[in-house]
Amino acid sequence: MTARAEELAANLEGVRRRIREACAAAGRPEDDVDLVVVTKFFPASDVRILADLGVRDVGENRHQEAEAKASQCADLGLRWHFIGGLQSNKAAAVAAYADVVESLDRAKLVGPLARGAEARGSAVDVLVQVSLDPPGSDHRSGVDPAALADLAGRVQEAGALRLRGLMAVAPLGEPPADAFARLAEVRAGFVRDHPGATLLSAGMSGDLEHAITCGATHVRVGSAVLGERPAVQ
Repeated sequence: MTARAEELAANLEGVRRRIREACAAAGRPEDDVDLVVVTKFFPASDVRILADLGVRDVGENRHQEAEAKASQCADLGLRWHFIGGLQSNKAAAVAAYADVVESLDRAKLVGPLARGAEARGSAVDVLVQVSLDPPGSDHRSGVDPAALADLAGRVQEAGALRLRGLMAVAPLGEPPADAFARLAEVRAGFVRDHPGATLLSAGMSGDLEHAITCGATHVRVGSAVLGERPAVQ
């Protein structure tokens, strides 16, 4: 095993242990939560090492990098998650390789994503990204909870897309436990209306325990597995 493989193996086990402990503390089975390893700015060689270590879900948030890596690692049988901000002129191209799009946050993306999925010949799983920021704030991407029902309905009307659940990022400057508690409330109402859309992607390297406590089914972890991102990007 190379030095890099040893490093990734140790880091990966540390994150998996955190997930197991958080599940136990929340009274949940440890297999309730899936790990999506975010490989932004790291090479395809790292993706191959991770696949050898049992990783099956990989996240990327820049289209050009994601497309290239998915092509380079097409033989590995990975499940690719697109988690970054989507541009409408690139949405169809993202749907050509992404198995899951976690960052759908506006209606104008639905049509291009559906066209890309149709051209690919297989449905794409979609998570709607919901904003946890206060109204009027200069927030990260995400649909306002009040507009969630309309956007979810549009996804369901698009035949090539499967509405699977929600994604969210804890706002800066607020305890993640508070933000994820609000998310749990939003999700409860969402699942009542959409019983098949039970996935919840929330939590990253610094706050995954809080997300698991509040019901996350997927956590998106980059630096805790791969280390600090390269300075040259």
